[in-house]
Amino acid sequence: MSLPLDGRSAIVTGAGRGLGRAEALELARLGASVVVNDYGQPGRDGSGEASATPAEEVAEEIRAAGGRAVAHLGDVSDHEQARALVELAVDTYGKLDILVNNAGILRDRMIFSMTEDEWDSVIRVHLKGHFNTTHFAAAHWRARSKASGGPVHGRIVNTSSEAFLAGSAGQPNYAAAKGGIVGLTTSTALALARYGVTANVICPRARTRMTEDVFAGFQEPADGRLDVLAPEHVAPLVGYLASPAAAKVNGQLLVVHGGMVAIVERPRVVAKFDSSKETFSFDELDELISPYYEDRPPNETFAAAEVLGLKRG
Repeated sequence: MSLPLDGRSAIVTGAGRGLGRAEALELARLGASVVVNDYGQPGRDGSGEASATPAEEVAEEIRAAGGRAVAHLGDVSDHEQARALVELAVDTYGKLDILVNNAGILRDRMIFSMTEDEWDSVIRVHLKGHFNTTHFAAAHWRARSKASGGPVHGRIVNTSSEAFLAGSAGQPNYAAAKGGIVGLTTSTALALARYGVTANVICPRARTRMTEDVFAGFQEPADGRLDVLAPEHVAPLVGYLASPAAAKVNGQLLVVHGGMVAIVERPRVVAKFDSSKETFSFDELDELISPYYEDRPPNETFAAAEVLGLKRG
């Protein structure tokens, strides 16, 4: 019996732990050969000495289950290391079919306290890291398509966050990076569609090393059931988006967690005001726009506890 990803090869970045690990295992379970990338630093802020151990352990877990996997110790925010990562997949498996960008770090701070380095480091790992791997994967697929004279199977699954959708007061760097990843994804989707490549972006909710503070108050089930915030709830969507079945899914943003997938529309106009004269005056704008906001809540962002439907401990 064939599997959905038989004969496909994949890269998963940040796959030594948490979401990336679950995604790598799922792709392998569906038949893909996997390059497990992780820089292996112990601190979620990107601190500590790099180690190949996390990536090697996940690769060994895949091989022990009968799959194919190699480990890659590399920093995807470094352009040349990202090149080497894509080349490893091509050299090992003959081609690259799937790229899952998951690697990231946190350096949380309020906007008035954040340092330049705290801003730059998070933007670099998340946004530039997504660009670097996408750049080399896209060049590979474009060359293959031109050589074959037709479309190829290319799949990109990027990782954003509801911090971009709903705001996150103590994470201006992270929210900005995740918003940038959405823009990168939609641009990539348009650019590569002609070659048979799709690019989609997910906003996952999962209990990982990165989110241990966010979900610290939400109880894990005590009866042995799978935690609603387990990364294993996210991985199946990544497997689907990586497959031939999702050929028509392109440039989409999907929120996923605990047995739920929501497809998010692009921003839409909710109110429109026209000037009664050639152009607006201050007074006319005040008369039109101010009343619109008078009866609206001051902050219409998501309330995580209400949306999740979880109980705090």
